Amino acid sequence: MADDSRSTDKNAFGSYAAIGDSFTEGVGDPGPGGTYIGWADRFAVLLADQLPDPEDFRYANLAVRGRLLDQIVAEQVPRAKELAPDLVTFCAGGNDIIRPGTDPDDVAERFERAVADLISSVGTVMVTTGFDTRDVPVLRHLRGKIATYTAHVRAIADRYGCPVLDLWSLRSVQDRRAWDSDRLHLSPDGHTRVALRAAQVLGLPLPADPDQPWPPVPPRGTLEVRRDDIHWAKEYLVPWIGRRLRGESSGDHVEAKRPDLMPL
Repeated sequence: MADDSRSTDKNAFGSYAAIGDSFTEGVGDPGPGGTYIGWADRFAVLLADQLPDPEDFRYANLAVRGRLLDQIVAEQVPRAKELAPDLVTFCAGGNDIIRPGTDPDDVAERFERAVADLISSVGTVMVTTGFDTRDVPVLRHLRGKIATYTAHVRAIADRYGCPVLDLWSLRSVQDRRAWDSDRLHLSPDGHTRVALRAAQVLGLPLPADPDQPWPPVPPRGTLEVRRDDIHWAKEYLVPWIGRRLRGESSGDHVEAKRPDLMPL
């Protein structure tokens, strides 16, 4: 059932739905009972704080780890349209881009069709760019594809008047402390930085600067870096490749954690 409590303040939203994959589900930011928190949950709290009564705020998170763009469009976009919230964040296509042989131009065309469909039913659609992966093992080799897709997302946002959660320009997530040990998902601190950037995009008052410098740390030696790389390859890279070869996804049998617009 659609939510009819539309906000009149341009910086206040009475309802919010997040759609996407593991990034938006919150993988890397563990919560109670084996669930994840993530940037979208943290962003929802910042949105609720803008209302006279935060208990009036409603939030849904439809994101599921491992989902490809077409799956998100088929499973989550119709539900977001049905809920008709004041705000939707739409982050999708990343899992497509990192797959061998995919064309970022083609992925962007399908993403644009979904954006055009969404804006007909919801108040505001915020789109999300990719991260700059120049310092991320394995993914640094895909930097050109990710940059191309990011340029498309920004162009789509211009055409449809969508605010942009620009992660490419978020320098603070270039620090390794912004990333989980799997190097594919953000850490709790990284998710917090993204939530703050999302609020910043909408002009909300911030409790902290998303690009605030990290505390200094001692430099890491070559042997330490090599040992960490070997551990990462064994614990995360090899299983990830294995799932791809078997046609499996980390999101198999996983359902959305907040399928309805509910109070925080």
